[in-house]
Amino acid sequence: MTQSIPRPTSEMTNRETAFVLELNSLSCKDLPLVGGKNSSLGEMLQQLTPKGINVPDGFATTAYAYRYFIQAGNLDTQLRRLLEGLDVEDVTELHRVGQAIRSLILHTPFPQELTDAIAAAYQKMCDRYGPNTDVAVRSSATAEDLPDASFAGQQETYLNVHGLKGVLDACHRCFASLFTDRAISYRQIKGFDHFNVALSVGVQKMVRSDLACSGVMFSIDTETGFKDTALITAAYGLGENVVQGAVNPDEYLVFKPTLKAGYKPILKKALGTKEIRMVYDLGGTKLTRNEPVPETLRKQFALTDEEILTLGRWACLIEEHYSALRGTYTPMDIEWAKDGITGELFIVQARPETVQSQKATNVLRSYHLEEKGTILATGRAVGEMIGQGRARVILNVSNIDQFQAGEVLVTHRTDPDWEPIMKKASAIVTDQGGRTCHAAIIARELGIPAIVGCGDATETIPNGVEVTVSCAEGEEGHVYQGLLPFHVEEVALENLPRTRTQILMNVGNPEEAFSLAAIPNDGVGLARMEFIIANHIQAHPLALLHYDELTDEAAKLKIAELTQNYTDKAEYFVDKLAQGIGAIAAAFYPKPVVVRMSDFKSNEYANLLGGRQFEPHEENPMIGWRGASRYYDPNYAEGFALECRAMKKVRDEMGLTNVILMIPFCRTPEEGRRVLAEMAKHGLKQGENGLQVYVMCELPSNVVLADAFAEVFDGFSIGSNDLTQLTLGLDRDSALVAHLFDERNEAVKRMVAQAIQTAKAKGRKIGICGQAPSDYPEFAQFLVAQGIDSISLNPDSVLKTMLQIAEAEKQA
Repeated sequence: MTQSIPRPTSEMTNRETAFVLELNSLSCKDLPLVGGKNSSLGEMLQQLTPKGINVPDGFATTAYAYRYFIQAGNLDTQLRRLLEGLDVEDVTELHRVGQAIRSLILHTPFPQELTDAIAAAYQKMCDRYGPNTDVAVRSSATAEDLPDASFAGQQETYLNVHGLKGVLDACHRCFASLFTDRAISYRQIKGFDHFNVALSVGVQKMVRSDLACSGVMFSIDTETGFKDTALITAAYGLGENVVQGAVNPDEYLVFKPTLKAGYKPILKKALGTKEIRMVYDLGGTKLTRNEPVPETLRKQFALTDEEILTLGRWACLIEEHYSALRGTYTPMDIEWAKDGITGELFIVQARPETVQSQKATNVLRSYHLEEKGTILATGRAVGEMIGQGRARVILNVSNIDQFQAGEVLVTHRTDPDWEPIMKKASAIVTDQGGRTCHAAIIARELGIPAIVGCGDATETIPNGVEVTVSCAEGEEGHVYQGLLPFHVEEVALENLPRTRTQILMNVGNPEEAFSLAAIPNDGVGLARMEFIIANHIQAHPLALLHYDELTDEAAKLKIAELTQNYTDKAEYFVDKLAQGIGAIAAAFYPKPVVVRMSDFKSNEYANLLGGRQFEPHEENPMIGWRGASRYYDPNYAEGFALECRAMKKVRDEMGLTNVILMIPFCRTPEEGRRVLAEMAKHGLKQGENGLQVYVMCELPSNVVLADAFAEVFDGFSIGSNDLTQLTLGLDRDSALVAHLFDERNEAVKRMVAQAIQTAKAKGRKIGICGQAPSDYPEFAQFLVAQGIDSISLNPDSVLKTMLQIAEAEKQA
């Protein structure tokens, strides 16, 4: 039956029968009239521009206008006939039908009254901005951006459109794009009736980001669903390249709770390669074109820190507004652009995020590889899952008919034209793109792993070879050769017991912090600096402070590369360490996060870039120049000063005052006082701004003099590894005596019991962060019996040990 297109009646309002509406007259209530994208733009123009958010204005054609066009051209019956019986799994047939429909629409002229309405609205823009105003013409489907489905990217967008003829042509093409292959396929799979969806066109003043930069941001962490960060991506030029994954953008993370409180919590700044930018094709035959980005710009961040924070604040405001509007927490997917002429930032789109917000939060699911193999490619992990299959390398969308269900799609990048086969893939691997690109967004929606921005995956992964795609090992994803064994663990969180003894976690890798925070916990008992220094900073602090004096030319070259955006190379150390610790502290905020100051041994410090020049050779560095004894020593004190500056930045600038600092390998109470004095010199004064300083209890002297140490420090954390080796008098690095190393030895247990008793008598908190309770359930039970305040465990042993501790508490 032919759908009846509404004609004006006495019951219909002027808005319902209008062909065109001003964007600033719209709100989210107008979704049936102008679709999700345009109604959202109107909502922001009305409600959020008064709060300081810039949104470009313009006008929108209505769903009524689209249906009027369909009826006036007698297209309804012809469209239904073409779509009848279509199998969208048949890619060839889908392409034939889609092409026929689009051609039919494009060859049907607009009714004169629709043309006149668009012309009048565009002239109004020209009156304001000047003749032939440049505009962005965007499609907005009337069922798009619903909470459980996103039509983002299904229809077309045209940028740098000039003049009435160009605007009319772009609007016409947008109408036709309601029937792109991917849109037809998506609607059919999601159960939407093609004829219940209409197309509105938004015509917005262009933001001249071709002369600056643009990108995408989410008000939630896209991989873990962690709600308290905003993820921002940025690249030069118009935003299509970021959205489609044609570039590897810069990536920034901002912590929302302390940002709202007025702090500056940038948790991460990762430099993207940003090889190309989309610009106006001035004097050419196209609307836009891509050009290479100069090397100097590629090596710079596209945004300043203040711009990152501004976008973060806007993400918070937009999320808060839409959450209040919907009456439920609503994380947002937002597109932004910077105008290269005025320097202003703008929001050009905002829609609900549709993946993490829909996930069940009462089940913790984790994937674990049981063995590793030859790595064929690496890139940004998307999805925290593992997928397997035969690799299918496809370089052009015209060849997608070669793809078989269950294979791993390997390509340069994807756009919506690839979606008919993406839903059949077991995993997706791309050369280009960041965490907010098309491939990443669709993979999350489909619930499959993806690795994006590999650079050369299409060259290093042979077509037809069996591969394992692992996104379960942190931010870096790995494509392994072969089908490697793995298993999936599921835990129903509501069934877990709560214990009197606090259950903390040992966390060293900032890239894992957000996902680990989902495990039931009471905070972090040990955040190690060593992982961040070795893997993220890579250089010895003194090598950065005395860069010009370095004699190792290879190290000097590598340091120059790492610090290319820093005139003061010491600031690189401070920033990277602050961002790494900040990410861990933010993941568990406001729970306590105990951060141990650096505890490298001299041989480990020597292995850092430039380190050999500043480190002595020690016969037994395990019990040599490490921990507290380094911090006030003139040979390292200025390196410790950088650690202090980083921790001050975390607490004072980022607002993460849940960070507790801890001093390792402190041999005497007097040494502890010297360290506290050194910290105070650099702005970390015990008690100021709530700063607590703990001491590792890992030497026999810490136990024997626990009452004296309690006068110096605010708490203790038992390091069972060092306490065992020093109580039993053995080197835990020596294989010759390894068989004697056992934390369950009675001498060690008496040491631990004495430490707990003394600390409690002195009113100090005491926990344990050593390996023993993670490895031995009976040791955890012993600690509970002694009345320890907290047990900090390796993440993989938290759940099983929690159950054992709950049982031990019942018996105590």
